[in-house]
Amino acid sequence: MPQPANSLAKMPVENKVIYDRNLLERLLPFFIFLEHGMKHDPKSQPKNEGDTVNWRRFNSLPVPAESLTEGVTPAGRNLSISQIIATVKQEGDYVVLTDLLDLIGIDPVILETTDLISEQAALTLETRVRDIVFNGTNVWYVGGGINRGAVGAADVLTGTEARRLRQIMARNNVKPIGTEFIGITHPDCAYDMKGSAEWLAAHLYGSPENLFTGEVGKLHGIRWIETTMCPIWVGQGDGGIDVYGSMVLGQGAYGVVDIQGSAKPEVIVHQLGSSGVSDALNQRSSVGWKALMTAVRLQELAMIRVESASAI
Repeated sequence: MPQPANSLAKMPVENKVIYDRNLLERLLPFFIFLEHGMKHDPKSQPKNEGDTVNWRRFNSLPVPAESLTEGVTPAGRNLSISQIIATVKQEGDYVVLTDLLDLIGIDPVILETTDLISEQAALTLETRVRDIVFNGTNVWYVGGGINRGAVGAADVLTGTEARRLRQIMARNNVKPIGTEFIGITHPDCAYDMKGSAEWLAAHLYGSPENLFTGEVGKLHGIRWIETTMCPIWVGQGDGGIDVYGSMVLGQGAYGVVDIQGSAKPEVIVHQLGSSGVSDALNQRSSVGWKALMTAVRLQELAMIRVESASAI
C-alpha cells in the first residue's frame, strides 16, 4: 500500500533523533600490578640524580663444609654482592581539540577527554608493569608440562594447584605479604578456583577496607585478586586452546621505580590561545599526560608465573 503524501515516511525532516546527554559508561579493568609495585617495594630516585636506580643484595654465605679443627684458622669467606639496575622511561600521549568542537559540540568534550586521558594513563602504566612482571623466569605450567604448548584443556587452576604453588613459595623461603601470599588471576581462572571446596570468599574473612582492590577470595594461603589485565595467550596451548596467565607474589617480588614521584601521571591541559603564534587564531587546545617510571623484578623466586587453561 503506498504511503500517504503527508506521512512521516514522505516527510522525514519532521522526525527528530532524541539525544541522551547521559554518556555511556566505559568498562575498565581493575588496575592491580602498578598498585602492588608501588605499595610493597617502591623506589623513588631523587631529582637531578640521573635516570637509573640500582638495588644491591649481599649474597648469603654458605654453611662451612667442615667443623673447625683445633688450633687451625680456616680460610674464611669472600663477600659477594648482586646488583639489579632499572632505568626509568617516559610515557605519555595527548589529544588536540578545536575551538569549534568546544563551541558547537553537544557533549562536554574537554571534560570527557580529560577522563579518557586519565584512563589511558592508568592503563598504559599498568600494562608496562604487567609486561615486565610476566616476563620472569620462574614459571609453573599447570598439568606439569614444560612449556606453554603443553597446557591442555583440563589443566585449570584448582585447590590442588594453589596448594602446590604455596608449597613452592615456602620451599624457596619466600616470605608472605602480611600473613598470606598474593595471587593475581583472570576472572575465568577465579571461576575455576571458586569450585574448590576449600575456597573462602573474601567477604567471609575481610571487611571491605581490609581487602585488596579486586580481591575475591582465599585458597590455601593465597589471597586471590582478579583482573582482566592478566594476559591470555590465544591459541598457544595444546590443541590450540587459550592459555591464561596468573601471578603468585611474595614479599619483595618486584618494585616500581620513578623520579621523585613521577610514576603518578601528570595531566596537562593547554587552553585555547596558550600556544602563541603557533596557534595565532586560538583554534586549538590540548589535553595530555606524561609519567616517568618503570618496573623491575627484584626476586625471581618470589614470583611465580602460572600458565593454565580455563573451564570457561
